[in-house]
Amino acid sequence: MGWRSVIITQHAKLSYSSRMMTVQTRDGINQIPLEDINLLLINTTQAVITSALISQLAKNEVKVIFSDDMHDPICETVGYYPSTRDIDLLEQQVSWTISKKETLWTKIVFAKIRNQIKVLLSYGQQVDEIHEELEKLEMNDFTNREATVARKYFPLLFDNSFVRRNNTPINAALNYGYSILLSTVNQEVVSNGYLTYIGIHHHSDGNMFNLSSDLMEPFRPVIDYWVAGQKFYELTPDVKYGLVELLSLEIIFNNKKMLLKNAICEHVRNCLNFLCGNSDEINIEVEFTNEVPSYAINDNV
Repeated sequence: MGWRSVIITQHAKLSYSSRMMTVQTRDGINQIPLEDINLLLINTTQAVITSALISQLAKNEVKVIFSDDMHDPICETVGYYPSTRDIDLLEQQVSWTISKKETLWTKIVFAKIRNQIKVLLSYGQQVDEIHEELEKLEMNDFTNREATVARKYFPLLFDNSFVRRNNTPINAALNYGYSILLSTVNQEVVSNGYLTYIGIHHHSDGNMFNLSSDLMEPFRPVIDYWVAGQKFYELTPDVKYGLVELLSLEIIFNNKKMLLKNAICEHVRNCLNFLCGNSDEINIEVEFTNEVPSYAINDNV
């Protein structure tokens, strides 16, 4: 799996040749080795991509995200036959015990709320009410502390009048960032041979990514943390680039310094091992270092 996040923002033709993705634009021709690419975001409807390239990207487990005419993520590629998928893994997935699923969901919600508290503290906000809600958390979050905390958390982070469902630039940025986060989790779930639509808590018939929606929750506050620190009045290309480049944000995960995208990979594998009974314990510890490494350069075309 590669390390580059490549963003296409203008009229372009994307094709495949000799293990390279060729990007032809009005400014010239660029070639990028497929093994370097982790994520391809086509952030325009004016790009053309060949079926040969899509096929090779899928074989290399590169996630491709397409945007609509408003430049918002609208769909992504999901490979049919990852090399690791077999019937044993799928049988394991449908046989995950209720106890394992409830325990993991409780830990995920706990980690998410704890990370929300860290975000609020980093911006000098009072967290007493959030701490009180965290202490009320029960097995499987039976009383839905997650939703209760969200109603208190976002107004504290942004302003008292903030409503999560309103059509605002902040909400647009949050949604965009969450979409990138979800896609990254999807990629790791599929590359490990499991189905994204069989979740442990989310069970929507209309959601192809129930499992990924579950596993991504502890990392949502990373998006919140970044968005709260920016000043913008519309979802500009620069804001979108910043959200994509968050995958290269350096954090501390389970006491190890690593890039966000690598932390997500390790987190997903840990969760899958726990659910399958390969481990009895699981830790989800996230710390912010507030540093974007200079070597993690992404490509914007």
